Amino acid sequence: MDLRFTDEEIAFREEVRAFFRDHLPDDIREKLVDGEHIAKEDMVRWTHILNEKGWAVPHWPVEHGGTGWDPMRQYIFLEELQKTPAPSPLPFGVNMVGPVIYTFGNEAQKKQFLPRIANLDDWWCQGFSEPGAGSDLASLKTRAIRDGDHYIVNGQKTWTTLAQYADWIFCLVRTSTEGKKQEGISFLLIDMKTPGIDIRPIQTIDGGLEVNEVFLTDVRVPVENLVGEENKGWDYAKFLLGNERTNIARVGMSKQRVRRIRELAAVEMSSGRPLLEDPQFLQKLASVEIDLKALELTQLRVVSAEAKRGNTGKPDPASSVLKIKGSQIQQATTHLLMQVMGPHAMPFHVHDMEGANEPPIEPDYAGAAAPAYFNTRKVSIYGGSNEIQKNIIAKAVLGF
Repeated sequence: MDLRFTDEEIAFREEVRAFFRDHLPDDIREKLVDGEHIAKEDMVRWTHILNEKGWAVPHWPVEHGGTGWDPMRQYIFLEELQKTPAPSPLPFGVNMVGPVIYTFGNEAQKKQFLPRIANLDDWWCQGFSEPGAGSDLASLKTRAIRDGDHYIVNGQKTWTTLAQYADWIFCLVRTSTEGKKQEGISFLLIDMKTPGIDIRPIQTIDGGLEVNEVFLTDVRVPVENLVGEENKGWDYAKFLLGNERTNIARVGMSKQRVRRIRELAAVEMSSGRPLLEDPQFLQKLASVEIDLKALELTQLRVVSAEAKRGNTGKPDPASSVLKIKGSQIQQATTHLLMQVMGPHAMPFHVHDMEGANEPPIEPDYAGAAAPAYFNTRKVSIYGGSNEIQKNIIAKAVLGF
């Protein structure tokens, strides 16, 4: 298999790289380089820039605002986006509910929602997981009972990322209790301004507030907001989760982080020499770089195979390998970044033991290292835990 880029693909990479260099606002890029979270306003601003260029939803069909790029160009675009680094389009709209709507939704839903997703006029969140129904999603208990032209929804969703910003939530709800538990689930689009919705934040281990609990109490949802057929939501959810795992390896992001580690490790330390000259540290860094190169080649094989067979609507089982190794490398790079920062990476508490309010004595970029390290522990769980991915590999790849 020839994994070399063609002259046209190399020229395309230069075009993408030049666009990001010339159009990404400096303040947004600086936040991402330093590992900081960007504000909602930053995300909207960047999405408008991408959408004006026609690149906000590059993998969508052309008739819905997509680019018509083949899988290799989509891969190049995403890698350069992550290496810059620039914000990735909001996944809940672009990668998740958007493809469900243009694949299974009716024309009215496509007309109403798709242009607004592309321009981030609507911020979406995902209402799948529930207490007791995370890995076993089919056990969800949120009910939707038909009442004339509406469904009455009652239940609870959890781990709902960025729900505090959301205008809409796409939810899996139980509309029937007959038959197998997968057969009674439907896919609803719910306006977050509807009475009866209560959002409660969950503080994560890194101190962040990106995830939430969402409680739904007698929430009235128009029947017209049902996507596809009633009780067919499980099929749409499997389709969505396949899209969620696309490019989950985040090769470009890990490349950017390795580049940042090398840059910071080259600075002279208090010991009198840069950490980059420490043989033990170099061995760890080299090991990660070797793994990253192997991951990149594996992803190129998957992308190349996808380009040859066309879009079947089903994820390649080999993508499970990308998920496992990609998450391990992301965790390893944040660990190395913590080592580079040393004691400066320690979380800073505003008050010391005597109540003084002194600013931390550390580089400006160091404060985000520990939160990034803790937050990255989750990547081996979301998008299908690594344990689940190993089962997929055993069955679909190794044939056990």
